[in-house]
Amino acid sequence: MEALLGLFLGAIITYWILNYIKIQKNKDKTNTQSVILLEKIRSVCKLITVEGEFAEIYHYENTKERFLSLISSKKKAIILINAKAHIGFDLSKLKMKAINEKKVIKLTHFPQPEVLSVDTDYKYYDKKEGFFNKFDSTDLTELNTKAKEHVMSKIPESGLLDTAKNEALEAVLMIQNIVETIGWTLDYQALILPENNILEANKNNTLKIGK
Repeated sequence: MEALLGLFLGAIITYWILNYIKIQKNKDKTNTQSVILLEKIRSVCKLITVEGEFAEIYHYENTKERFLSLISSKKKAIILINAKAHIGFDLSKLKMKAINEKKVIKLTHFPQPEVLSVDTDYKYYDKKEGFFNKFDSTDLTELNTKAKEHVMSKIPESGLLDTAKNEALEAVLMIQNIVETIGWTLDYQALILPENNILEANKNNTLKIGK
């Protein structure tokens, strides 16, 4: 009788130990999955959704005065700027957290679209120098900087940022696909997208954007 009782107790203890080990392994696996998911989403980092091309003419003029302002010397140039601007989202600015026990990634903040890069090419026309006012390497560097700033100032009025805002939903769906690859769920029901658009899911699990 004592032998049977000992075997019974041993079986219970063994089952409890094995079950505990299994739970801990599953917990560690889930924690690891959540870390990998969050890092995978952040590794995308900058997501370009809109590309725009610009052709701008920039006029530069500089005047220096000498001999008590009795003599002035002018230098000027016309620059043709061909630029390509990339607009999108910096996903490193996402705010999200993992709910491991439910295998859910909760997305609580989505960044505003921004200019991610501007590639420029310059061509100089009608470049003229004054006798006391010559172009040097410092001037050309400053001129390129001002020309790039000129292009940057044109981007807000171009509508590219507004176009990128309309692509925010596509970016969220891309993140959802990444999360679902290992059987997790993306929770974005209360997410506020750019322009105060709220992303939500209806009863049919289709997505819609509403104010």
